[in-house]
Amino acid sequence: MMLSFLWAKLTGNETALERLSLPPEALMADLKGRTIALIGNAKSLSHGHFGPQIDAADIVIRLNAAPIPSATSHGTKTDWIALSTPIPSDILQVRNPARILWMTRKRKRLPYKLATRPGFYLNRRSDVMALRAKIDGPPTTGLMMIDILSRSDAKKVTLYGFDFFASLSLSGSRTAAQVPHDFNAERSFVMAVLAHDPRFSLQNPSALAE
Repeated sequence: MMLSFLWAKLTGNETALERLSLPPEALMADLKGRTIALIGNAKSLSHGHFGPQIDAADIVIRLNAAPIPSATSHGTKTDWIALSTPIPSDILQVRNPARILWMTRKRKRLPYKLATRPGFYLNRRSDVMALRAKIDGPPTTGLMMIDILSRSDAKKVTLYGFDFFASLSLSGSRTAAQVPHDFNAERSFVMAVLAHDPRFSLQNPSALAE
């Protein structure tokens, strides 16, 4: 099975890779009627006290390395992890998410052990490309997850740790100039979601300041 997986990645066989994934309809069914906490990796979240609110959500979704510097600021619960890069095995073991979501269209980075994990979801390439067209550039893992949530029937979605790279990221040391994302475009996208979808709220209101 591993050889067929590697061949599917090498040849870009989306159909074969999608067979390993939960269907989109099943993912949306999981979200229906649920309260969601989506945890971004902005360093500014470390100064907050949102841990209890985060853990009270029905589904807590963390991103990439899923850093939790403090239970006070970040909570302790992890139900899903959305990834665009492989996650260290020790972090995966500690967080123990029920679902792993591979978000990026770059399939060659996808490890076999994640793709064959129970609860795995492969973000559809068509969804990534549609979002890319909307912001005229490659979306971040967080924005791809927000896009999925905006198309779901979730009851409530609260965003934490999103300041569009103003305070940099807990999951790396790069500056905004060193990453291939347009954070102004992403900020505009999120502002539009917040303005038009009453289910969404942002717990970093200063991030929206002009």
